[in-house]
Amino acid sequence: MEGTEKNQFVALLQGRTKSFVLRSIKVFKALPSTEEARIIGKQFLRSSSSVGANYRAVCRSRSQNEFFSKLSVTIEEADESLFWLEIIAESGILPIEKLNPLMSEAEELVKILSKARKNTK
Repeated sequence: MEGTEKNQFVALLQGRTKSFVLRSIKVFKALPSTEEARIIGKQFLRSSSSVGANYRAVCRSRSQNEFFSKLSVTIEEADESLFWLEIIAESGILPIEKLNPLMSEAEELVKILSKARKNTK
């Protein structure tokens, strides 16, 4: 990937990860006021907000090893976010139909970031 293409890819992914965080906040706000929704919701919000923050840190990496490490954390957080979305849906806290678009985005982010990590080695 050439310099301009790489910069466009990075900018696009920064936008997508930030959008993922903002969309996750909306899901969190839509959770009912039950104890289980509050506990699971906080776990979800922590992991989903880490996706955007950690990808931003990836973009500021000072070395290949730091890049790989921070990218790995970002992948883990995206996958954890997907896990919590599955729990929210499967437990009946929110209907799956409300969560499907964000779940799809989480899956896509995991795939894209995993491929980027694979290409760094």
